Amino acid sequence: MKMLKRLHRDQEGVAAVEFGLVASTFLVLLMGGFDLGHTLYMQAILQGTVQKAGRDLTLASASAVTQQNTVDMRVRNAVRNINNSLADSDIDIDRTYYSNFAKAQAAQPEDANGDGVCSPGEVWIDRNFNNVYDSKGGAGGQGGAKDVVVYSVTVTYPRLFPVATLIGLSENVKLNATTVLANQPYGDQENLSGSLDPKDCA
Repeated sequence: MKMLKRLHRDQEGVAAVEFGLVASTFLVLLMGGFDLGHTLYMQAILQGTVQKAGRDLTLASASAVTQQNTVDMRVRNAVRNINNSLADSDIDIDRTYYSNFAKAQAAQPEDANGDGVCSPGEVWIDRNFNNVYDSKGGAGGQGGAKDVVVYSVTVTYPRLFPVATLIGLSENVKLNATTVLANQPYGDQENLSGSLDPKDCA
């Protein structure tokens, strides 16, 4: 009985227990802050790089495939400077061009019901005259003079710390940066042939 009373009054080791409880919570918050900070920094670098790349691609020499590849490589390298574990498959680069800004903003699918899926038995209209069904209403690539280009880069990578999974978030971070710019008038617009006659989805 005396032993139990003595143990009840004994305060030794309380500081260590309290430190263990507080330290674990503090470390989780600290790792979460680092992870969030890295994500925001990565997004800022990605957006700035994409906008710079978009401006470079609208110049006269950008119509060449080699120039496009060079600009894409600069984007990949800039992202890898922040996270050197990224592979080419983790960095997805997409170009879609339209004849004007209104069509780029609408990005209206070419299928009849506008859901972006060309289902069997459904018809679609080739609005950009490239003889290919486009779910975004534009054609893939850089286009030609005065065409409006939507240049988009998506980066996917594992989080720095596994803290996010404790609150149900994905273990991967997915960032996207997009810019919309018009090509310089360095020649004729992309020459496309086609018609507005409805076509059957395969």
